[in-house]
Amino acid sequence: MMSYEQALEKLKSAGQEHVLTNFDKLKEDEQAALLAQIEDMDFSMLHYVHDRDQLPPRGVITPLGAMELSEIEKRKEEFREIGLKAIRERKVGAVLLAGGMGTRLGSDNPKCMYDIGITKHVYIMQRLIENLMDVVNAAGGVYVPLFIMTSDKNHEATTSFMKEHNYFGYDPKCVWFFRQDMAPATDYEGKVYMEEPYRIASSPNGNGGWFISMKKAGLFDTLHELGIEWLNCFAVDNVLQRIADPVYVGAVIDSGCTSGAKVVRKVTPDEKVGAMCLEDGRPSIVEYYDMTPELLEAKDEKGEPAYNFGVILNYLFKEEELERIVNDRLTLHIVEKKIPYMNAEGEHISPKEPNGFKFETLILDMIHELDTCLPFEVDRTREFAPIKNKTGIDSVESARELCKLNGIEL
Repeated sequence: MMSYEQALEKLKSAGQEHVLTNFDKLKEDEQAALLAQIEDMDFSMLHYVHDRDQLPPRGVITPLGAMELSEIEKRKEEFREIGLKAIRERKVGAVLLAGGMGTRLGSDNPKCMYDIGITKHVYIMQRLIENLMDVVNAAGGVYVPLFIMTSDKNHEATTSFMKEHNYFGYDPKCVWFFRQDMAPATDYEGKVYMEEPYRIASSPNGNGGWFISMKKAGLFDTLHELGIEWLNCFAVDNVLQRIADPVYVGAVIDSGCTSGAKVVRKVTPDEKVGAMCLEDGRPSIVEYYDMTPELLEAKDEKGEPAYNFGVILNYLFKEEELERIVNDRLTLHIVEKKIPYMNAEGEHISPKEPNGFKFETLILDMIHELDTCLPFEVDRTREFAPIKNKTGIDSVESARELCKLNGIEL
């Protein structure tokens, strides 16, 4: 383990010596915990608080069309057979991004534990597993290897929850858990906050860190042993998420692309979803808050909005291509947030307004690192029921309505 002197040297080089202010007052186990956190933590991005001009600018954004529902329907059975063949040969794995908490839903538990049931218990995780079991059954009982990314904040609760519910019928021998890397949280001057005298305030480092986190967890050996060639990465909060969907898998394989992205036709040009595009000629995603008036008003040859297909965080990646780019540094996103912290007097503060920055990499930037991507349109009423809020748009309420529309009993 890192010594006090080594920790101090690392902190000095990042301008964060204040982290060790109370070190002598800590118990032995608290000192060990703090030194271990300092050793694991990457402080190299903190200078960007003052050096934003060093972050790479966006390239030239141009439209990218999608494989639309009408075309998919014509070749559906062909794609399904290609996909099922790959799944039966265990070439397809699934990665669930489940590092978040249910805070915005009024819950102190991991988001995957949230119960959307009305007359019975129906947990978010349960819905996802049920959707994946549809594929297992279609593939003749072949289980899709499932990798679940947790975070330091929810790992124990998530793994206990899965065991308690017998993995909702999934084969536990086909499930692996791994933890997402954490990134420090800072004030507006770039100084890291402390949660406790022995713990730096931190948060998961964004959904773009999932593959390098798999590498750090030693799971590359597992991927190689299983012979996995494709990884379907998906979000925890969409309870209609179709995972390892054979038609989607087959279409991407048939296209020869190195990645795929499920997309829905946007309700309005300014809907709060990232839109598929080309950036300097390579596949990319432009976030809704980066959409300029020109992009919002642009039309394609059919007279429809040119940036009409929004991503739903369901991506398929060629595994060997991910290994090729795993050590490349993704674009860093510096996000203003409310960060709970401990002040100099030892008081715990829960701010009501943003008070600093968190540092994230995003999975959408991984698409831009690869050469080709197939945007694959899906019916939003059948596959897009995100739960981000308790009520209103993209909420528990709206997801329940969509579940009922799809014949799912709640």
